[in-house]
Amino acid sequence: MTTANTEKLQKILANAGKGSRREMERAIEAGRVTLNGNPAKLGDRAGKSDVIQLDGKAVEMAQAQGVRRVLVYNKPEGEVCTRNDPEGRPTVFDRLPKLKGERWIAVGRLDLNTSGLLLFTTDGELANKLMHPSAQIDREYAVRVLGDVNMDMVNAMHEGVMLEDGFARFTDIQEFAGSGANTWYHVVIMEGRNREVRRLWESQGVKVSRLKRVRYGHVFLDPDVRAGTWKEMPRKEVDALAKEVDLKPAPWQPLFGKDDHEKRKSQRQRTRRHAK
Repeated sequence: MTTANTEKLQKILANAGKGSRREMERAIEAGRVTLNGNPAKLGDRAGKSDVIQLDGKAVEMAQAQGVRRVLVYNKPEGEVCTRNDPEGRPTVFDRLPKLKGERWIAVGRLDLNTSGLLLFTTDGELANKLMHPSAQIDREYAVRVLGDVNMDMVNAMHEGVMLEDGFARFTDIQEFAGSGANTWYHVVIMEGRNREVRRLWESQGVKVSRLKRVRYGHVFLDPDVRAGTWKEMPRKEVDALAKEVDLKPAPWQPLFGKDDHEKRKSQRQRTRRHAK
């Protein structure tokens, strides 16, 4: 196999969403990676016919030189963030466009009863960097709360609460709309721990009845993206997202020949022509 058909192990592992290249270099040095059953070393390369394992688990080979794509998906309640659910429930991957030689990687997770913005990318390193706590990327949620909320509770969640898995806080809390049992708030949090938003509110003796993510970093959920549908992010926005986590621009091309913005523009033009 020629070097033209192989890639460095740390790049393959990063593309598979296992961590950044630097983290994968450290994993190789620590003896956590094997190549065809033998301990891997820095400088090793691999191709499609090679067997790579990280911590004893096989690594699915992603297309190393593929384009960097990003989807904005509006997750409905009732979908799980796994590729295959043993209970047969619908997954967030079911409605995504099919790819050849690549796969979609979810940027973080939303629990079964949480809806809203979920990002997918074909670039494992981008996904890992966007999820890593060191990136300090904030997430904004719309929350409907059952129970009376006072300023003492709001201040406590803003200053921070000790949960069972550590300290947690909202960096911003704003009352948004409604009243009584139908009051909505927008909250911002810097982490993505399991059920963290819900648990912060529960620490104040109130319950979250609806939860929807509306922003991830500088990416907002487009109101045109209905629940259960997706939109491809155009190149300019993909490059801006990568820059946010110190990644250089990468090759990009639209999924279906035109980016989503251009398709919608063409559709509007056709509609206007037919209306005349």
